[in-house]
Amino acid sequence: MTTDLHMHSPGLWTLAWRRLRADRIAMAALAVVGAFLLLVLLSSTGLVASDWEDEVAVNYAPPSFVGADATARALAQAQLPRATGPAPNAFDPLADELAELRAQVAQTHPPVEKRTTLPFGADKWGHDIVKKTIKGGETSIVVGLVAALLAVALGTLFGAVSGFYGGWVDDLFNWFYSIFTAIPAILMILTVAAVLQQKGVTTIVLILGLTGWTGPYRLMRAEYIKHGAREYVMAANAIGASSWQRMFGHILPNVSHVALVQMSILVVGFIKAEVILSFLGFGVPVGTVSWGSMLNEAQNELILGKWWQLAAAASAMALLVTSFSLFADALRDALDPKIK
Repeated sequence: MTTDLHMHSPGLWTLAWRRLRADRIAMAALAVVGAFLLLVLLSSTGLVASDWEDEVAVNYAPPSFVGADATARALAQAQLPRATGPAPNAFDPLADELAELRAQVAQTHPPVEKRTTLPFGADKWGHDIVKKTIKGGETSIVVGLVAALLAVALGTLFGAVSGFYGGWVDDLFNWFYSIFTAIPAILMILTVAAVLQQKGVTTIVLILGLTGWTGPYRLMRAEYIKHGAREYVMAANAIGASSWQRMFGHILPNVSHVALVQMSILVVGFIKAEVILSFLGFGVPVGTVSWGSMLNEAQNELILGKWWQLAAAASAMALLVTSFSLFADALRDALDPKIK
């Protein structure tokens, strides 16, 4: 019986997964990122935080671990709708009709007592901060992921064409790249935002995606220049493979780990960029909540001593960004072929 003397050599992704599993910090970071993505999925399907706009508490209800004081209880009583309106005004011809309407509203919508405390407090409208943070995370994380995917796709396409063909094509893309990198990133983002002028999640994705392709382009161009002269690409050319087949059928699978690492890094940057845009007023429109819009509201609340919305949004963003950064660093090390 013939014995196979040559064991199957594990591929790049298998070796990378083995290195990741051996890194406890990377796996803990991956678990946190996975938990956030699960919350985004549940929030988008309406299973979690679908009622975040319900006014379930009094205005600026403090967190439960802080406790409710007499002022909060008095405010809760004052915010209860009254079944009977004020005394009719003899000089007001509509007083009787208004009183009748108030009575009808009180019968169809009985007054609901609002809570004086919530686990992590409420905003100025009485919305639950926990649910609002989850819903805001859905917007910020989706913007970060989709914008990073767009930026990496553009950077990979431009870098592949530039690095593979070289010559005047490479010079043209390098000139275009130099223009984008000569302008500070935040100024470029604000310029594109001012040109588009429309507020919305799609607009933010376009802003970040159209300005964030330069990093992936530089790395992918270098990879395509390096791989373009290797034997397997020359062999594909010898058997009649077209340029696009060699670029995306042969070279791209061997450099895809570079694009993946770039995407994981850009997600972190784009989540922070969305927060900055929303804070400056170029972000999500009115009626859409994100971590950036929450921080924008929190700056006024902080003057009044209401710190819980700021703490919730900042803590959630810090936890996700830190976990994503740790996982991106571990993934980059795991996919490095120089590490055996």
